[in-house]
Amino acid sequence: MVRHDSSMVPFGPTRRQFLSSATAASLWPFLDFRIGEAADRRERFSGYPFKLGVSSGDPAPDGFVLWTRLCPEPPGGGGVQPVDIQVQWRVATDEGMKRIVRKGNATAAVDWAHSVHVEVEGLEPDRSYWYQFKVGMDVSPVGRTRTAPAKDAMLDSFRFAFVSCQKYQDGYFTAYEHIAQDDLRAVVHLGDYIYEGHGGGGDSPVRNFDGPKLMSLEEYRSRYALYLTDPHLQAAHAAFPWIVTWDDHEVANDYAAAISEDVTVKPEEFLLRRANAYKAYYEHLPLRRGALPVGPDMLLYRRVSFGRIADFSVLDTRQYRSDQPCESKYRTPCEGIYDPQATMLGDTQEKWLCDGLSASHSRWNILAQQVMMARPDFVYKPHKAGEIIFCMDKWDGYHVPRTRLLQFLSDHQITNPVVLTGDVHTNWVSDLKVDFDRPESPTVGTEFVGTSITTKGDGKQAVEIEKVVQAANPFVRFFNDERGYVRCELTADEWRSDYRTVPYVSRPGAPCVTRAAFVVENGRPGAVRT
Repeated sequence: MVRHDSSMVPFGPTRRQFLSSATAASLWPFLDFRIGEAADRRERFSGYPFKLGVSSGDPAPDGFVLWTRLCPEPPGGGGVQPVDIQVQWRVATDEGMKRIVRKGNATAAVDWAHSVHVEVEGLEPDRSYWYQFKVGMDVSPVGRTRTAPAKDAMLDSFRFAFVSCQKYQDGYFTAYEHIAQDDLRAVVHLGDYIYEGHGGGGDSPVRNFDGPKLMSLEEYRSRYALYLTDPHLQAAHAAFPWIVTWDDHEVANDYAAAISEDVTVKPEEFLLRRANAYKAYYEHLPLRRGALPVGPDMLLYRRVSFGRIADFSVLDTRQYRSDQPCESKYRTPCEGIYDPQATMLGDTQEKWLCDGLSASHSRWNILAQQVMMARPDFVYKPHKAGEIIFCMDKWDGYHVPRTRLLQFLSDHQITNPVVLTGDVHTNWVSDLKVDFDRPESPTVGTEFVGTSITTKGDGKQAVEIEKVVQAANPFVRFFNDERGYVRCELTADEWRSDYRTVPYVSRPGAPCVTRAAFVVENGRPGAVRT
């Protein structure tokens, strides 16, 4: 972590994924280092310290967050002496890093895995910047980022991608290769950045590795370092500013607040594990100091705005939720889903969300969250004839808070609410309704659900399953079981979502196609396939 002096944010593709120290050092000619000082700093590392790349995030009109971690020997995280290390950073208006507009020093603290978080301020709104780190004679790759537009600006268009669920052993991160080459202003990650289980797994893991089920802080750190060695993930981080939130696998599968999926684990024991996981999450992602974890608590929900075109309400549906009802994950409805005391967001976060939506002047109000909000009958899951199958880990298990939120969107006429979701490893598009049992009832919003980057391995188009799903759920507009990402383009008049898919992840080099595209018109909730 950083004991700062400034801030951070990423944007746009970079041509420099990896730079040798010699080449990179030539980009830093203005610094006057004493030979002895540079040699002393080099002795602190066993090798090149920037092997995990660079990243930026949470753009504001005047700045952004910049991130790196000194880690010469990933995934173990060794190769750095156990002392705090000073890291230099700089921001320029050109890719060649000649026109420097901000620079400073930051402390890569040993207690925070030598990670660096710099909050850069005082920049111009809505423009691209390039950034770089330096320690001793070693210089990081160059990243590109972009500030958000001014608060009252209405952009002609705004393009971003959202992603989730990247299980390392299930395949290659090919979707990120295509994202890094796309023309975007931001990437939104909706959770499951890592998976906490043992290395390998499945019948035939594509990228096997040795690793335990994660419990300790060092184990979580090592898993993040492994993931961040992936060149396509690094390229996407260096290309655009990221807006991130977590789901369950950053800690443990299907956890709820202090409650583990393993009922034999006591809450106080699980909170120790959660504290380790939250700290490692902060150490490896471009988050502002407002998200700095304190023990097992971390304030992750926040609002990121892009002028008057879009407000992102970034939600946390794990840390504050009540326990999932019933005894199995996919099952017929039980009495517990109607518990009036149940919560998905917690009282404080729910009030914050509703207050922010009421006060918003943006054309598109986006809820960036984790688990499916629509209420489909998962008819393709094993079931008996005539049964309806819900998922207790999603909003299905929390009927009262879901109904309350959707009723709020309707009663307060929130402008163009759009929900972005990950988690389920398949693509969906759904109309959101206060009463899903009445297909004729008004649509109050739209939900776009993105598939996984790799989780579940190679996919398929699943046209026949889509027909079955839509027949059972009139509000579902699309279902698909391929891997990939969703690219969204917003204007004042419409929202367009392109479902970008790859045919395989079991080997590198897959092409990427737009499998389907949907449009939401301003003032008319509900998606229409184009």
